[in-house]
Amino acid sequence: MKLSLALAALAGLALGHPSREVQPRAEGTITYIDQETGFTFSEYKAAFTLTANIVFRFALPSNAPSGPYNAVIQAVVPNQLGWIGLAWGGNMVRNPLTVAYPNGQKATVSSRWATGHSTPVAYTGATYTLLNTGNRVNGSHWQFTAKCAGCTTWTGSSGSVRINPNGGNRLAFAYSTGKASQPSSNTSSIPVHDTPNYFTNDFSQGLNPNFDALLQKNGVFDTGAVFVDGPL
Repeated sequence: MKLSLALAALAGLALGHPSREVQPRAEGTITYIDQETGFTFSEYKAAFTLTANIVFRFALPSNAPSGPYNAVIQAVVPNQLGWIGLAWGGNMVRNPLTVAYPNGQKATVSSRWATGHSTPVAYTGATYTLLNTGNRVNGSHWQFTAKCAGCTTWTGSSGSVRINPNGGNRLAFAYSTGKASQPSSNTSSIPVHDTPNYFTNDFSQGLNPNFDALLQKNGVFDTGAVFVDGPL
């Protein structure tokens, strides 16, 4: 089993909550205001067929410090996909990997790390906390919304890396129609992904001046950032 990470082109995806574009599309990114959680997200729609997308959304604090800071990631995924993965550093190796798969009425979010083109291992340098809202499975899609502490800074192959909250950053993703072997476990094995690919997300379109207050509104009261240098 391997975990690399993937993309295709843009297509439309009907979602259950209204959105509003407040800036023109840049690098494929729009601003999405989530009426359910209250967060403003930068949104990228990654198509894996001509008619279906994986929607990735990212919310960051507008006053992010120069070091580690928290992020909120939300993804809306068609039910035909058994798992998705996102690489924060734009490739498989030596950066935080967010892996998720449906589990009953919610999704399991798994933190992983790879040191080469081999099976990624559990990564404690990034931790995820599901919000009380924004998590569901319905007849067409599954969705998760989680705070990540440790996704925005890490030590990669070339030294320290930090997600720039005020501009574009290259990300990568992958997916598979195969299902996780143990959906309730965040260390479950997963089938081999389909073709990996990449996109640039403009994180400046998802800045939130009331980031910590919105986390607390959505049931996350530990707002401190965590940074661990590599997997444990």
